[in-house]
Amino acid sequence: MSDRFVVVGAGTMGLGIAYVAAGAGHDVELVEVDPDRGATALNRLAELWERAVQRGKLSADEAATNRLRVTLRPTLAEVAPAPDVIVEAVPERLDLKRAVLRDATALRPALLGSNTSSIAIGELAAGLDRPESFLGLHFFNPVWAMTLLEIVVGPATAEETTAAAVALAGRLGKDPVVVRDLPGFATSRLGVTLGLEAIRMVADEVASPADIDKAMVLGYRHPIGPLELTDLVGLDVRLDIARTLQAAYGDRFAPPPLLVEMVAAGRLGKKSGHGFYRWDAGGKR
Repeated sequence: MSDRFVVVGAGTMGLGIAYVAAGAGHDVELVEVDPDRGATALNRLAELWERAVQRGKLSADEAATNRLRVTLRPTLAEVAPAPDVIVEAVPERLDLKRAVLRDATALRPALLGSNTSSIAIGELAAGLDRPESFLGLHFFNPVWAMTLLEIVVGPATAEETTAAAVALAGRLGKDPVVVRDLPGFATSRLGVTLGLEAIRMVADEVASPADIDKAMVLGYRHPIGPLELTDLVGLDVRLDIARTLQAAYGDRFAPPPLLVEMVAAGRLGKKSGHGFYRWDAGGKR
């Protein structure tokens, strides 16, 4: 496999995937239809590489090379056919993802992956010309720091596609797990269960968000608490995932009213500056 790597969607996850792929030596085409979001993503990538230089993780020359590896594209129509990898990283909505994947598969990539965290790969594969080359590539936020890559094998995914995805994970510096295609897979079913219950505890005034998180960090050795993680992932993303899991498994995944209210009020977590915590350029406060 050579080095053409396409990422569709320049949100938090898309730019993180682009960052890691460029750092692994791939020529990255980052596709984003919103010009403002695309410009923001490029600026964020530049900041990340500058911080890596300041921390001594990269030389200035390496950072400059990585920046040159990333090209912003406004549409998939501007991507040349037959890239080695396309990863779809658009919001967690079935109709949107299906539309993007149909356009992506027309380019005949060797490997087509979706960064979905909850939607069944079999559902996303419906209508694809080459479902055997498609699977789930579920990265974790922040992509540059989290080593896990959840590889989700769909009902039509070929064995050689799974093997190629495992090899790709290694080149990206990720440690993969391979899971069956069921809504929520392994990680989202467990992680969302914990996150939704923590939100219900806030609504019930069991404890403050900070103390609920502290209990999980100190009592269960989680690196961060479920409410801080929800802020980092985005409350809107968590709500979309909860609704997908509710449709698949019933009301045990029903989103708490507090989560629905916070999203409606624009309290989306770190990206909006306010979720369960306040956020600014310096981080959580």
